[in-house]
Parts: sequence; structure tokens; C-alpha cells
Amino acid sequence: MNIEQPNNPLHGIKLATMLEQLYLEYGWETLGNTLNLKCFLNNPNYKSSLKFLRTTPWAREKVEQFYLKNIVNKRITKK
Repeated sequence: MNIEQPNNPLHGIKLATMLEQLYLEYGWETLGNTLNLKCFLNNPNYKSSLKFLRTTPWAREKVEQFYLKNIVNKRITKK
């Protein structure tokens, strides 16, 4: 079932993709300090960070909001 979601800018974007783009743009240290998440500060890596974000809704929400604000909005303003 493929339902269009015009009001959901994150539709179709995987958490792993978000995390990779944020890491490439900001790095672990900046993400950890900005979002106040220890999974990005204490020996960070993709696998452990993804596991934490998938099981911790409040942390995932922080990352998604940061992604929307800083990555998606940059793309929109460049168009």
C-alpha cells in the first residue's frame, strides 16, 4: 500500500539515511553537544546510535526535528 503523505516531509527517509547525512554535515561531537545525546559523544558509531534511536522515541524525535530544521530546510532554500 503506497499512500502519499504530502504533509510529512520525512516520509520515505530512513533513520539510517538521516543519521548518515547529519554525521557527514556536522560530525558526532557537534551532534552530541547540539542535541545533548550521549550516544553521539561516548564512543559513537552508526550501529549503536541507530539501535539507541530506534528504541528511544524522545531521542529519535530530537534527531528528526534537527534533520528537518537543518538538512531539509537547507535543500528547500537552495531551490
